[in-house]
Amino acid sequence: MSTFMAKPNELERKWYIIDATDKPLGRVASAAASILRGKIKPTFTPHVDCGDFVIIINAEKAVLTGKKLDQKYYRYHTGYVGGLKEIQYRKLMAEKPEKAMTLAIKGMLPHNTIGANSLTRLRVYKGAEHKHEAQKPEMYTGEIK
Repeated sequence: MSTFMAKPNELERKWYIIDATDKPLGRVASAAASILRGKIKPTFTPHVDCGDFVIIINAEKAVLTGKKLDQKYYRYHTGYVGGLKEIQYRKLMAEKPEKAMTLAIKGMLPHNTIGANSLTRLRVYKGAEHKHEAQKPEMYTGEIK
């Protein structure tokens, strides 16, 4: 018996919806990263991008546990001398919850071309409405604690 290897041209990609209402941001991000990577499929192959599409709705209603809203910062550098910028997660979740969710998911994907291609299949929305009804997405039924 030989080992099954998925081929990129034989993949069937599905669309999943994850509702982030009252769920921890990291748990939602972890579930989304697994779907984007393809790890929920029995045909998962590490060197092939075999993941599905993910739509995350209600990103603004995701919660950060503990004191993370006040103690956690998103830091980036502009490239100029003294250009280190930091934004507190309380402000980031209030103004751009989609960015906070995307950053969490991006950190959980591989830092190579497979991870970059996987991130293009992610759609994050602040509210409950999305514009992907034509793709017939289904709700993700896996457990998110």
